[in-house]
Amino acid sequence: MTTELTILAFAGLLQAVQFGLYSVTANMQVGTQKALGPRDTKIELSGVAGRLQRAMLNHFEGLILFTIAVVVVTLGEQSTPTTQTCAYVYLAARVLYIPAYAFGLTPWRTLIWIAGFASTITMLAAALL
Repeated sequence: MTTELTILAFAGLLQAVQFGLYSVTANMQVGTQKALGPRDTKIELSGVAGRLQRAMLNHFEGLILFTIAVVVVTLGEQSTPTTQTCAYVYLAARVLYIPAYAFGLTPWRTLIWIAGFASTITMLAAALL
């Protein structure tokens, strides 16, 4: 398995961890009855629970593009030290993004996001060159 695929697997596990963090904090905020209910009306989360939810959703969005980059690099047999480093940077950025978003660390949250996004775009560009 390529380094990029291994990092993609870790990114998938990170998404599961984020789902757990968000679920626990959301449940604590709204209570078990509401969390287990049918959710016919939208539940608005605030504070850390809301930020963890948005961080998780942001990772879903980023994970799509990162997955495309990994597939292109892997199937195109374009794995290089550059693409491998980019994969590590993406994963590190996503790990750091969680507490940066949860604790409202500005401008760090945005700078961390940029690092992850730029590494994904660099992977795609490297695969084409």
